Amino acid sequence: MNTRIAEELLRRDAPFADYQHNLGSRTDAQAEASALQAGARVGVSRPHESAELHVSGSATYCDDIAELAGTLHCALGLSPIAAGRLLDSDLAAVRAMPGVVRVFTAADIPGENNCGSVLHDDPILCDGEIRYLGQPVFAVVAETREQARRAAALARTVLKTEAAEPVLTPRQAHEKQQYVVAPMHLTRSSSGLDEAGIRAAIEKAPHRLSGSLDVGGQEQFYLEGQISYALPKEGGGMHIHCSTQHPSEMQFLVAHALGIQAHAVLVECRRMGGGFGGKESQSAQFACIAAIAARTLNRPVKLRLDRDDDFMVTGRRHGFWYEYDVGYDDEGRVLGVALQMVSHAGHSADLSAAVMTRAICHFDNAYWLPEVAMHGFCARTNTQSNTAFRGFGGPQGAVCMEYILDSIARNLGKDALAVRRANFYGKGERNVTPYRQTVQDNILDEIVGQLEASSDYAARRKEVAGFNASSPVLKKGLALTPVKFGISFNVKHLNQAGALVHVYLDGSILVNHGGTEMGQGLNTKVAQVVAHELGVNFERVRMSATDTSKVANTSATAASTGSDLNGKAAQDAARRIRERLAANVAQRHGGKSGDVRFANDKVFAAGKELDFSAVVADAYLDRVQLWSDGFYATPGLSWDAKTMTGHPFYYYAYGAAVSEVVVDTLTGEWKLLRADLLHDVGQSLNPAVDIGQIEGGFIQGMGWMTMEELVWHPRSGMLMTHAPSTYKIPTANDCPPVFNVQLFEGRNVQDAIHRSKAVGEPPLLLPFSVFFAIRDAVSAVGGHQHNPPLPVPATSEAILRAITAVQAA
Repeated sequence: MNTRIAEELLRRDAPFADYQHNLGSRTDAQAEASALQAGARVGVSRPHESAELHVSGSATYCDDIAELAGTLHCALGLSPIAAGRLLDSDLAAVRAMPGVVRVFTAADIPGENNCGSVLHDDPILCDGEIRYLGQPVFAVVAETREQARRAAALARTVLKTEAAEPVLTPRQAHEKQQYVVAPMHLTRSSSGLDEAGIRAAIEKAPHRLSGSLDVGGQEQFYLEGQISYALPKEGGGMHIHCSTQHPSEMQFLVAHALGIQAHAVLVECRRMGGGFGGKESQSAQFACIAAIAARTLNRPVKLRLDRDDDFMVTGRRHGFWYEYDVGYDDEGRVLGVALQMVSHAGHSADLSAAVMTRAICHFDNAYWLPEVAMHGFCARTNTQSNTAFRGFGGPQGAVCMEYILDSIARNLGKDALAVRRANFYGKGERNVTPYRQTVQDNILDEIVGQLEASSDYAARRKEVAGFNASSPVLKKGLALTPVKFGISFNVKHLNQAGALVHVYLDGSILVNHGGTEMGQGLNTKVAQVVAHELGVNFERVRMSATDTSKVANTSATAASTGSDLNGKAAQDAARRIRERLAANVAQRHGGKSGDVRFANDKVFAAGKELDFSAVVADAYLDRVQLWSDGFYATPGLSWDAKTMTGHPFYYYAYGAAVSEVVVDTLTGEWKLLRADLLHDVGQSLNPAVDIGQIEGGFIQGMGWMTMEELVWHPRSGMLMTHAPSTYKIPTANDCPPVFNVQLFEGRNVQDAIHRSKAVGEPPLLLPFSVFFAIRDAVSAVGGHQHNPPLPVPATSEAILRAITAVQAA
């Protein structure tokens, strides 16, 4: 925070309170103690299952695995141009570098040269066409990592290329009608599917708003970079330790690259040092290269990207460009909207189609749109192929709607919260989304009303106005924004999961499931579910690494479905074991199996109290199966990709946030003074973990909204922000001094695991409130008479440009 802001706020006795961390009544210590005593193992706060390993530095990540004798190291030779052709490559100089064992090109790939997750349009190594600056052209395998990197660095001098003019922005690509997948269209009109009716509604509306918005992308910036360690096995098998959110996809893509069957490839992931979507599909390229080298040389090969190379090779959140035309009435109710969204897809399809689909399905956010036409275009550019990132297109869709409503409110001279409320989903015809799903569990009014009261929104709105009236340089802003986020993969078949639960003779329990742990607490929650189902203490349960040889054909840990899917699958497996044990107890001790109760490491039956371990030992003697598989498929989902209609989400998660900022109008610097968050996680499995996810999602989303700016050189296509020195993410210093986070009291209306709700992605939309608070502060410069042209991210430079525009208007 700059000196001017600090001095002015201190002079005005501004509320720089100590950091407040409010878990709310859901985590009251006495209530949790009572729940634990009663045998509950879910709904209580527990530390992360690897917390002690994390803080002691003993948690094993891929690069911590002890290297086998003979391990080689791999590095990538990258293209020095963004577009053109690879004419020739004189790799003799690379092969002559110290320690180099082998150099691999596309011609050395025994199977398919493709690592595309959906379409076969993403080469593992460049096969002639150069698609972006930083594209892997060859792979160097050497005795040490340093030797491999030094040899790979010769790419700039040994590659002979023919450069072409690159297409670097989505606008350029859109003008050329250059897309990675076919455009998408969704219309909903009272006149049917005719867009003419929508246009007529906009033209007949009392007021009209047209404009455009630019929203940038965002680096995942996982702490652990991309890494794969490939170990050749007997009989042509391959064991790969990979930092990935999707082990099964890695298994199949590696098998295709090697030209072998999937059963010969085992992919294992104990934990990741963060993923955020960046390791859902894009870990495949590195797993394939490591596996190809390991099989060819019959030696273990490790490929760990340097951070700069990670940025240069991999994709990130899609940036979006929007053009909108909106009709609305005197209360700010939207009567019709036509929208064009163009995403920055990059050089290949990757997951861009699904990201755009989710963006279209989240444009409505919390609001009923009676007449709407949306057109989505995934622009092909000569840049890295963009991919999944927390929210998966949902935030990009919703932020545009919030921008429209914020502008409408200013045009009408109303509080933006009043305009948002006027457009909330309601009942009857006002609760059907543009894609035809009914919003059955709408708690928007309740959440927003509760937060409005607890945050003193109305009083603070007046205080902000008073502050701004007497402060010529510093301006405050305040905003309250809601969230409605759909939970499920928008590809139906991905909504399934499997698990294995083993009970050993000493009563200890080992669990394996198809989800991956990336620090989000998935394993902790699944362990709690199993402990609760079997009525044992949490310490009896151990989680094993995700392994494609144990649970097959798994879905990615993404779309916030990790706990929903894998928790249900593990519960199913544990239930089967419990029912077998109960039947055996009833047979041995009398009574009915349905009356046998498991709690607190004890089994209660026929008036007897038995130790769980003893019950297990007896069951073994009676030849009762003490392990089980479990399976879960989310019910009730449907989607028609042609009409973009159906029931793609099992339920919605809701939330709301109030943010207050202060902006220095002379420098563009700003500070988040206070944030109040109220978020719906249903009946929480672990309130402490959920609070952590909400806090983390808020700060991460705030970074995207305000400071994380991606810059490509306008001619060469070089990513200029390819290191922490040039790409800035939020730090602890950016957290607000007053940070109130509460869980909304409620239960999921759907039969999700213990009536909880997903918490991974939805909180990332809460910091919309920060962006619109900044926009509110900038608007105050002109007496709220003009809409500031503020893009995302709202960097200090962007804020200054918006202030200048408001002053000149």
